[in-house]
Amino acid sequence: MSETAIASPSKAQQSKARSRRPSAFALLLNNRLAAFGLVILVLVVAAALLAPLLPLADPNATDPANRLAPPLSDGHLLGTDALGRDMLSRLLWGTRVSLAVGLSASVIAAFAGSLIGLIAGYAGGRTDQLLMRFIDLMMAFPYILLALAIVAVLGPGLINALYAIAIVNVPFFARNIRGITVGLARREFVDAARLSGKGPARIVASEILPNVLPTIVITLSTTVGWMILETAGLSFLGLGAQPPQADLGSMLGEGRKVLFTSPFVSLVPGLMIFLVVLSINLLGDGIRDVLDPRLKAGALAKPSARTAVEKNRRWPETKKDETSDAILDVKGLETQFRIGRSVHRAVGGVDLSIRPGECLGLIGESGSGKSVTAMSLTGLVPSPPGRITGGKVLFETDDLLAVSDKELRALRGGAISYVFQDPLATLHPLFPVGDQIAEAIRAHQPLGRSEARAKVLDLMRQVRIPNPEARMEAYPHELSGGLRQRISIAMALANDPKLIIADEPTTALDVTVQAQVLKLLDGLRRERGTAVLFITHDFGVVSEIADRVAVMYAGRIVETGPTAEVMANPAHPYTRMLIDCVPVMGEPERRLDAIPGRPPSVDDLPEGCAFADRCPRVAADCRSGDIAMRDIRGRIEARCLHPLSPGDALRGAA
Repeated sequence: MSETAIASPSKAQQSKARSRRPSAFALLLNNRLAAFGLVILVLVVAAALLAPLLPLADPNATDPANRLAPPLSDGHLLGTDALGRDMLSRLLWGTRVSLAVGLSASVIAAFAGSLIGLIAGYAGGRTDQLLMRFIDLMMAFPYILLALAIVAVLGPGLINALYAIAIVNVPFFARNIRGITVGLARREFVDAARLSGKGPARIVASEILPNVLPTIVITLSTTVGWMILETAGLSFLGLGAQPPQADLGSMLGEGRKVLFTSPFVSLVPGLMIFLVVLSINLLGDGIRDVLDPRLKAGALAKPSARTAVEKNRRWPETKKDETSDAILDVKGLETQFRIGRSVHRAVGGVDLSIRPGECLGLIGESGSGKSVTAMSLTGLVPSPPGRITGGKVLFETDDLLAVSDKELRALRGGAISYVFQDPLATLHPLFPVGDQIAEAIRAHQPLGRSEARAKVLDLMRQVRIPNPEARMEAYPHELSGGLRQRISIAMALANDPKLIIADEPTTALDVTVQAQVLKLLDGLRRERGTAVLFITHDFGVVSEIADRVAVMYAGRIVETGPTAEVMANPAHPYTRMLIDCVPVMGEPERRLDAIPGRPPSVDDLPEGCAFADRCPRVAADCRSGDIAMRDIRGRIEARCLHPLSPGDALRGAA
């Protein structure tokens, strides 16, 4: 099998994968409130657009003899107003006018405001100051008074009301878009566009505008309803639609005169305004969620405080064996992401065990499920779309998947701590690092400020931070990458944890700092007897710190055993190929071959061995049935039907 054939999925596979992704419309309908708003709005808009074709009376034809006829009167379904005009006809024609004016004002305000925001945010300097001070001047006046002043200057009328409403809403768009543009204009991809020779206009149009367009659409969708209300307000005061033209605001104003004798004259347009604005706001919220890439999970809801666990999850048998003294014993852990019609089996039945004072290295390529496994242990996988569908996570004697939320919160940061990959992203940018360490301490211990401060200094000394008294007051951006990671380790050690989960904590560091952090972690866990789950994709790092190693591929453990034995004589071909990717000092002629192909998608795993398409030892029996972990030799276990023997080399290439 050629490497090209493995690396490039077929068009049929790509089409199948795309077909499983939920469309934007499907995501919108998945939000019940947004779907309700869409249905109501479609009905209202359809009725308004079909008004010229419906058998309705002339909306402006008066009939004083039939004035204030109640609803359900003969020939007048919704009754008549004070001049005998048909309420149903005026309602539909008035809705047509109000929708047109509200949408037009919104588009004008969005275009003008976004243009000002883009120019001010990108140009900066005097241009930004001049434009934003003009916007500030507009915002200094109450918007309704400013709108009334504009109409007073231009004169009453529907078009003038439209201009007034559009103008007073320009600052809202300008401020939002300017704030986003300022951040984008300093990004590296904009610098790259400048280096390519693009001018300011092209950069704004091709680089910045596509990034702010979702914000413009979201803001537009959520302000249309407000602009319809503002237009109705001006018409209600007699400054918008002029008689005999009807819109919802003017109808409401006319009904005010007979409110106590014939309340339905005001109630009918009032209910229509309520339905239109409500439906537009609900739909706008749904559109906002659909356009937010973080919420494209098929279930548009706020992630919960812990990962959802299925009540009928599969419970594996827990054996009393040599791992019974483990502080962490994971059996058959399964975590899935359900996105639309597809199910991504990110963790497909993981077994792990770690004893006190032991370091277990969890290794595998990116996307193999290492981080999802680690986050599943303490319920950090966001739900939706993540769900734990099987397994047990025994920490000492407690199943972490069954404990209460209160108990889990007490364990997080206490007995179980986490060191993330990027400390700059996980440390709060607005608080000094000393305060953040103190907060981690006081969240679990009843200490005063002075006691917490003393413990912070002690922790900073333990993790070898020079001049800790001064560093306590530093912000994360003022520290180097190595010092930030040491701060994260200090926070992890704050409450004397029994288990530390370190998720690739040295990936973003240079070689010398990486060696220092590894030495620090190794020394601290030996001194304190803390168990460590160390996640990485580098066998060189694993060999420095881990007592045992577990190799992960496509959501499952494929080999595990003592680090030295696995490094010397791996049993699984995947492990052998990972080790062969590590350069060795003093062997410049050693060939470093990348593993051909790429891991399978976890929403379409093949039957049998998931590594079969990339394995040079693949046989027919590798492509069928479930391949279980089995003892290979000594303390090494592997999920392989044709394991390597000591000294075996891989034949050929995949």
